Amino acid sequence: MPIPYVLKMIAEGEHQQQDFKMRVDDSRKIARTMVAFANSDGGRLLIGVKDNGAVVGVRPDEELHMIEAASDMYCRPRVAFSVQLWKSDNRTVMEVIIERSSDRPVQSEVEPGLWRVFIRKEDQNLPAPGVLLEVWRNKDEERPAHYAHTDREKQIFEFLRNEQEGLSLSRLMRLTKIPRPVLTRILARFIRWRLVDMHFVQDQARYTLRLD
Repeated sequence: MPIPYVLKMIAEGEHQQQDFKMRVDDSRKIARTMVAFANSDGGRLLIGVKDNGAVVGVRPDEELHMIEAASDMYCRPRVAFSVQLWKSDNRTVMEVIIERSSDRPVQSEVEPGLWRVFIRKEDQNLPAPGVLLEVWRNKDEERPAHYAHTDREKQIFEFLRNEQEGLSLSRLMRLTKIPRPVLTRILARFIRWRLVDMHFVQDQARYTLRLD
């Protein structure tokens, strides 16, 4: 007998574009995951599934109400989503599909009046680094046809060139003595110009010279 498609999805486990929820008890908390997907590569929530992949099922109307509340009340701007229902052993699994947003950054309210930006890295929702927020803030800035790098910028390139594993913002600050706001803007500019890449090591953003 063919394996149901929903079980094939579950077999993948939680990852960059998939998260399991047994049920949604708190719209504010689930908004964080929705925002993280929207700010990253998109993804899907499988509701009615335990962390270990066991299907427990849900009542779709109740879960849909919580998801709609999360999007309308705790995401800014609202996160669009679509829903697909699946059956496994007469239990219903709700798939909530979230596309990558074209209006990043998307924020979620973590407590009354306090809004934060999250991104998805593997199976975790992480606070977005300030450098990435700066990238999005000036996303339409184009690289000049002719640009002479400053001594500060050349210094950053030199330190990054000597660290194949990359350097954190804090480490670069200590090495270069460049103030955080200035260094944040420079790194964001280099990322937009495809001179520097950002990756994560143990939940910490690190920066490396782009090789291509």
